[in-house]
Amino acid sequence: MTSLAKLRQGLLTDPEVKAEYDRLGPIYAVVGEMIEARQAAGLTQTEIATRMGTSQSVVARLENARHMPTFDMIDRYAKALGRRLDIHLAPDDRELRAS
Repeated sequence: MTSLAKLRQGLLTDPEVKAEYDRLGPIYAVVGEMIEARQAAGLTQTEIATRMGTSQSVVARLENARHMPTFDMIDRYAKALGRRLDIHLAPDDRELRAS
């Protein structure tokens, strides 16, 4: 196990840290997919911004994962990549284990 993985594992033993980590997980997942899709398309933030009709700084803020982007902005981002937004509600394994 890497030292980063060990640090993460240790931090997640704190219930408050774990709760915040779980809360932010979906944000990181969405933003990670956005960045991966942009990179796979071989586009820069500036090129995506032009296609979205916005500025590079707006795209940078979308990709920084500090706040959950709106569905509208994610949709515009996806369309700028020639993709579409596809949302699914998945079972929460944590809820099933707590029952």
